Amino acid sequence: MQEATLDIQIKILPTSPGVYQYYDKDDTILYVGKAKNLKKRVSSYFTKNHDNYKTKVLVKKIHTIKHIVVETETDALLLENNLIKKYLPRFNVMLKDDKTYPWICIKKERFSRVFLTRNLIKDGSEYYGPYTSVKTVHVLLDLIKELYQLRTCTYDLSQEKINNGKYKVCLEYHLGNCKGPCEGLQDEKEYLENLEAIRQIVKGNFKDSLNRFRGQMMIHAEKMEFEDAQRIKEKIQILENYQARSTVVNPKISNVDVFSIISDESYGYINFLQLSYGAIIRSHTTEVKKKLDESDKELLELAIIELRQRFNSTSKEIFVPFNVEVGEGLKITIPQLGDKKKIVDLSLRNAKYHRQERFKQIKIMDPDRHIKRLMAQMKKDLRLPEEPRHIECFDNSNIQGTNPVAACVVFKDGKPSKKEYRKFNIKTVEGANDFASMEEVVYRRYKRLTEENQPLPQLVIVDGGKGQLSSGLKALDALGLRGKITIIGIAKRLEEIYYPGDSIPLYLDKKSESLKVIQHLRNEAHRFGITFHRQKRSKAALDTELDLIPGIGEKTVIELLKNFRSVKRISEASKHELSEVIGDSRATKVYNYYLSKKE
Repeated sequence: MQEATLDIQIKILPTSPGVYQYYDKDDTILYVGKAKNLKKRVSSYFTKNHDNYKTKVLVKKIHTIKHIVVETETDALLLENNLIKKYLPRFNVMLKDDKTYPWICIKKERFSRVFLTRNLIKDGSEYYGPYTSVKTVHVLLDLIKELYQLRTCTYDLSQEKINNGKYKVCLEYHLGNCKGPCEGLQDEKEYLENLEAIRQIVKGNFKDSLNRFRGQMMIHAEKMEFEDAQRIKEKIQILENYQARSTVVNPKISNVDVFSIISDESYGYINFLQLSYGAIIRSHTTEVKKKLDESDKELLELAIIELRQRFNSTSKEIFVPFNVEVGEGLKITIPQLGDKKKIVDLSLRNAKYHRQERFKQIKIMDPDRHIKRLMAQMKKDLRLPEEPRHIECFDNSNIQGTNPVAACVVFKDGKPSKKEYRKFNIKTVEGANDFASMEEVVYRRYKRLTEENQPLPQLVIVDGGKGQLSSGLKALDALGLRGKITIIGIAKRLEEIYYPGDSIPLYLDKKSESLKVIQHLRNEAHRFGITFHRQKRSKAALDTELDLIPGIGEKTVIELLKNFRSVKRISEASKHELSEVIGDSRATKVYNYYLSKKE
């Protein structure tokens, strides 16, 4: 398939948070950026007139756009930092230096210190973060300092040195900020209990601490100490917005490769995330064409071997959604919950987005391939004997039995064929009988097609549940077409799809392309039928009592009859009930009209 132009690459971008990467024609990375909405942010580079010379040069050089989808804006910020540090793109200046986002460290030592650091040292210490805001870290550390007295000195507080009286308490002890473990004035067990409470705070479990802050804020407010109260209020707001951890950087997960797959009839889409010391440094999605009927397991196993070789991965562990066999010496982990599961979910999300984008791209650049794939997918999803290249959908329209009509819309290759749409006046049914009306129009439609030797559709859809489906089926039976045409019903409320002789409906995935085509058919049939009904009603100039009310037009009459089903019910409705349908002004006119009649 030919390479997508920049215009198409931008069109198919998702609207999710993530990181975008610009490459030149030689596939050299030029720039890494973050976005709350990838499509909107990337589009802005190509729609604005840039005053900055550097940006103008960058835009001229862009040849390819790649991206990684993440869950939150914070994750995008952290991932951007990781990728800039890894690849040092030419047009990124801000984050190329050695600075990185801060962490909170609980040092591995006796009477552990708790402090801010920007360097992760693999010495067994605990690290929490990273944090996108240094202010958040300082607020957390201030909170910890207020609640617990911890030492800040760098002494080696071994029991032997304390017993020998090597150290003396410092000013922090006299200020009440430290309990003097250096002189043996604080029990180690108590200190460890405090550290456990601190771990809960930095993980985000600080409900008790927040309640304490709120109490202090109220005390300051009662004493008219508003500046102090405001200071504490700001701390509360920051803590409430605090995000404890990110799936993008996690020090507990070391060097691992993460793989996931999603597939359709023809292709498998495999995403590869590479983590180095807990940070995502690469995301790559590839598509593999199915030669036979390979399973997801077989495709993923082949892709894992190929991608690890291509990117020279030396990781000894991989995370995957299900068990795979990829040779000896590699630890296979199938996470079920926690941070490891989040990483696999993130990989799967990127595979899904890649698949959607490819569909969009194919639809624009290779419509024949798109139609072929869509038809194959519909055949599989709807359990059809053949591809539904020709689909017809029926819908009835009437208001309390007045002017009953029906509509038939026709789709060819998944798209409306408007010249083939047909309208029906109901001839043999008296009053509002949707089932009998459906039977009549289906019979008339296919009797005519068979008499004229016109091609029959592969799929017929009736708008409604089991009742309408049975009526349509009766019509096909009468014509001897059962088995020659597949007929299904779609119920509006839960989008249930009914099949003849099966009481249990089929539920398609809400994001399924097959369901979207069916919904489009149903909505188009409804629109076409309602339009025809209104035209007919307008021509017939239906003379109901409602038409006599000053200030009430045809649209209002239709709306009232649709909701109340009869003029009698409208005359008995309360003003509030009428208002909910047609608004206060028109409801007052209708209500007062019937009130005056009663008087």
